[in-house]
Amino acid sequence: MMEVMQRGEGEPMTIVHAVFSERLLVAIKGELDLKVAGELRKTLDQLIDRYPDRDVTLDLSEVPFVDSSGLGVILGRYKRLSAAGRALQLTGVRPPVRAVLDLAGISQLLSVQDYVPKSPVR
Repeated sequence: MMEVMQRGEGEPMTIVHAVFSERLLVAIKGELDLKVAGELRKTLDQLIDRYPDRDVTLDLSEVPFVDSSGLGVILGRYKRLSAAGRALQLTGVRPPVRAVLDLAGISQLLSVQDYVPKSPVR
């Protein structure tokens, strides 16, 4: 399923999710900032409620920027899932976003996997 959030100016944020046997994968495309934080929080909470028996992986491979509002969304979902005995994992994290996660201490709380560029097919 895909949801598009309009950001006012610039590019919209896109959220796509897929459900696996034990995991909910949510791929986010666009900047994770104040302009989209509220709607992203709402969407993630709806997905977490809809799939109460799944751990959650956020694919951030298409997220070039995260501000403090975005960090708040991630940290809030981590706390919510942890309280229910569930896990949150971040994957596809690019270096600028990783630096912010490290500075905020979030990478000490949950699993963070760095972005790995795809090799060109020959």
